[in-house]
Amino acid sequence: MTMKVLYGTAPEDIKNYDTERLRSAFLVTELFAADTINFTYTHVDRLILGGAMPVSESLSFGSGTDIGTPYLLSARELGIANLGGAGTVTVDGKVFTLQNRDVLYVGRGAKQITVASLSAGIPARFYMNSVPAGVDLPHRLITKAESKPLDLGDARRSNKRRLAMYIHPEVAPSCLLLMGITDLAEGSVWNTMPPHLHERRMEAYCYFDMAQEDRVVHLMGRPEETRHLLVANGDAVLSPAWSIHMGAGTGPYAFVWGMTGENQEYNDVAPVALADLR
Repeated sequence: MTMKVLYGTAPEDIKNYDTERLRSAFLVTELFAADTINFTYTHVDRLILGGAMPVSESLSFGSGTDIGTPYLLSARELGIANLGGAGTVTVDGKVFTLQNRDVLYVGRGAKQITVASLSAGIPARFYMNSVPAGVDLPHRLITKAESKPLDLGDARRSNKRRLAMYIHPEVAPSCLLLMGITDLAEGSVWNTMPPHLHERRMEAYCYFDMAQEDRVVHLMGRPEETRHLLVANGDAVLSPAWSIHMGAGTGPYAFVWGMTGENQEYNDVAPVALADLR
């Protein structure tokens, strides 16, 4: 298991960032490597994001050595989304089977977590978000069928999409973690349109189900001074509260969104007019 650390930045800082520095500060790559668990600890609201792709063997984690606690989840909760083939997640001896696009909520206090694929030929790809938690809630598997879908956007504006809530007060409770999956409709390319800020929450996007040659142009930064990242399949982007977060793809894609902050009010946002973007 690896644990990379990223430190937060202020909006004024990125004015002088070149491409490589911008990518190193906000883009997390190589999340899914065979038989490896890769975590990144970010000081942006203490989010930990990770990826695990067990192929020839099961993979276990749970130690809190890297974050100064007895266990990784001694004071944290965790969401695990399966973006690949069927697999299992075992939490302190209890086994959960996750199909593609199922999400497992793991409550505070879990000690040992083991992930495995049901088929080495079609391995599971477990994407994880963990945030500090102040309450103990039971572990829960949320299947794709149990998620709450919301249809958003307009085909005429190339931003028609379906947002599925998984870890959310209306579906499965948590302390402060929100997690879901958004799919673009055929022919649509834009996500998170119109753009917005949420001053009281940060967000992370993990883009997936993309062809190897395709990219998402992810726009970030202050509305009056935007920047962009070219994102490949399986990459994740960190979005601090002060940054917009929207993008357009060169081909079909989906993304997992995870959020944490002061509240779980999904509509606690500050809209930004397209005409105000620079």
